[in-house]
Amino acid sequence: MTTNHRNARMVGVATGMLTGMLTGMLVMATPTAVAGRSEGQGSTTTTPSTPTGSELFRTNCASCHGASGRGNGAVAIFLRVAPADLTQIAARNKGVFPAERVYETIDGRRAVKGHGDSQMPVWGDAFSRSVAAGDERMVKARIQEIVAYLKTIQKPGSVK
Repeated sequence: MTTNHRNARMVGVATGMLTGMLTGMLVMATPTAVAGRSEGQGSTTTTPSTPTGSELFRTNCASCHGASGRGNGAVAIFLRVAPADLTQIAARNKGVFPAERVYETIDGRRAVKGHGDSQMPVWGDAFSRSVAAGDERMVKARIQEIVAYLKTIQKPGSVK
């Protein structure tokens, strides 16, 4: 085995371990109570036990996508494919934020045409293991919160 193959294999193993650890941390997390919300933290579709989109993003997405959503999280250097700059979603879609497609990508339980092979965790499954008895309404509420939050971090002027 050459040094390049050995290094590539080590990166692959490290990536798998990090993804597993992050998903495990999510599964072990318990829902937090949500007190007053401010603008930009997410939608109003949540229940008192659903964290805000901002909280969910920091807990589940920032390690890869970075706190600002620009794809520069601490784990990003270990991934084969750089995480997307989530502040550019609308700009990449002619100024329209594709909420349904973003939802499907985050959920991950249904193959998204054109999404290709992904190192991103299947958050729909992870959320269903972390909420009471896999309550699908709570899973949906969490993903909707993240989608609403992502819309708020789009570059100014890029959302129609």
